[in-house]
Amino acid sequence: MMRFTGKRALVTGAAGGIGRAIVAGLRAEGAQVAVTDRDCGALEAEARIDGDLLDGGFCDALPGRVAEELGGLDILVNNAGVITRGDITTATDADYALTMGVNVEAPMRLCRAAIPIMAAAGGGAIVNTASCWGLQPGPNHPLYVMSKAALASLTECLGRDHAHQGVRVNAVCPNEVNTPMLRTGFAIRGLDPEAGIATLNASVPLGRIAEPEDIADVALFLASDAARYMTGALLPVNGGKPVG
Repeated sequence: MMRFTGKRALVTGAAGGIGRAIVAGLRAEGAQVAVTDRDCGALEAEARIDGDLLDGGFCDALPGRVAEELGGLDILVNNAGVITRGDITTATDADYALTMGVNVEAPMRLCRAAIPIMAAAGGGAIVNTASCWGLQPGPNHPLYVMSKAALASLTECLGRDHAHQGVRVNAVCPNEVNTPMLRTGFAIRGLDPEAGIATLNASVPLGRIAEPEDIADVALFLASDAARYMTGALLPVNGGKPVG
């Protein structure tokens, strides 16, 4: 069954591991997809829009631009995110601006611009990529934790506030995912990515950390009519591993 035939979607952070999996899943099931990232040139999509989510004007205009290019906007996936590591004493103003700008302000602006478009057309679905770390803080990532907690709270608020307009807002909350971002994080710290992932795999009750498709499948569920009675929900997708 093609769950998204006739649907028009916008996916941010589309060049990353989870983003690529979400885009592929949406398109495989019939959606027309607009993608945005700093460089979308290598992505398969109906519309490619390079841009910087730290640019408020870009975010404000993006949903309308996508609706114009695709003929409407039914699904928004706020997937873009950054991870800033280190305790609060090492956090810089630039770290704060980047983390809050990408993880909180950009989704806020995109939701603010997309909801009226969706409501005018009878409804739509917004899926935010939050994090288990925004539900239960882990150590030495205070900027990341606070940003994902803010996104989780925003999801709950918007899910309630715009339900009467037929706009559902939910979030998928991953723990560790086998993405280039995760591997780069190991490398930056001077660790072997393969060894690091093997150690993480052993810490998960289901035996491995998530692959991008494990998260994408839940995001697609939340965007689909199968989740028609869900709004304001935060779904942990963590293989049974608590944050620690």
